[in-house]
Amino acid sequence: MKTFLKVFCIAFICFMVAMSAGVWGFSKYYSESDSDASIDSEENKEDIKYEEFDNRSELKKMMDESKRINVLLLGMEGPRTDTIIFASFDPESKNVDLVSIPRDTYYERRQYRDPAEQKINAVYGDDGVEGITKAVRKVLGDVPIHYYASVTYKGVERIVDSLGGVEVNIPMNMKYDDPYDKPPLHIDFKKGPKVLNGKTAIQFLRFRKGNNGGGYPDGDLGRNKAQQEFIKSALGKALGFRLPVVANTVVKYVKTDIPLSKIASIAKDAVGMKRENVKTYSIPGKAVMQNRLSYFMHDKDQIEELTKEIYSGGKYEKSGE
Repeated sequence: MKTFLKVFCIAFICFMVAMSAGVWGFSKYYSESDSDASIDSEENKEDIKYEEFDNRSELKKMMDESKRINVLLLGMEGPRTDTIIFASFDPESKNVDLVSIPRDTYYERRQYRDPAEQKINAVYGDDGVEGITKAVRKVLGDVPIHYYASVTYKGVERIVDSLGGVEVNIPMNMKYDDPYDKPPLHIDFKKGPKVLNGKTAIQFLRFRKGNNGGGYPDGDLGRNKAQQEFIKSALGKALGFRLPVVANTVVKYVKTDIPLSKIASIAKDAVGMKRENVKTYSIPGKAVMQNRLSYFMHDKDQIEELTKEIYSGGKYEKSGE
C-alpha cells in the first residue's frame, strides 16, 4: 500500500501563492467591490436571521463569521485519491492549516457490499469530486469546502523540480526496494542533509520502513514530522525568486475549479505569508481491523475540537480549562 504523499501540499502553496506571479497584473482589472458587496450582503442576511434567536452551535458560529477559504486537495492515483487534505486559508492572519484525512478512513456507503468501498479513498472513483467533497465535509463535521484542486504523482514531481529541489535533513539511513511497484521503487538515502529533486522527493516521502524492518522510531508520527519539515522547506523555496517558474508548472499539472479572479484575490491576500504560517494536522482517531481490512476510525468529538482550534486561530479554549 502506498503511503501518503503530503508533498502535494506544495501544489496548494504554489497555487495560492505562486500564481500571484502570473495573475498579479491581471487582478487589477477585477473590481473587489462586487465581491465585497456580496460578502456584506450575506453577512447582513445572517445578522437579520440570527438577531432575535441564535441557536447555532459554537462551531457553526465560527464558520459563519469566518472569511476563511477552504480547498479540498486531492493527490490522484488512477481512480482513487491517494492523498486527501483539507486546506484552510485565513486571508486576515495569512495562516494556512492543512488537515490530512487518511485514505483508509472509514466512510460508510450502504449501497456497496465490498468492504474496500467503505474507505474514503474509493469515493472519488464512484462519485467524482462532488462525492469526495461531500464525504470529507461529513467526516470533518460539516465544515464548508469552497473549491478543490487535484494533482497526479507526475505533477508533484514536476512541481518539486520547478522549485529547483528541496533541502531536507534525512533523519536516518533509508534503504528500501520494491521491484513489483509500478514503476519499481528503489530508495537509498544516507543520513544527513540532502537536496531532493522531484523523483527523490517522492521516494523520501514514501519511505516507511527499510528492507530489514526498522524505520522511524515513533512510526507514522515520525514520518509525518519528516514530511511536514519537507513541506515547510518547499514553501520557503516557493516563496522565493522562482515564483514565475513554479506558477507555470502548477498551471500545467494542477486541476481546480477556483476562478481566475479568485486566484488573483487569494494571491494578493497571501503576499507576505511565511512558512511559519503553515500548520499541519492529522484527524484524530485510531486504526482498527474490520472485515479483514484495516480502517481508520475518526473521532468526531476530537475533530470538532480540532476544527474549533483552526477557526479560532489557535485561541480556542476547551470548556472547563
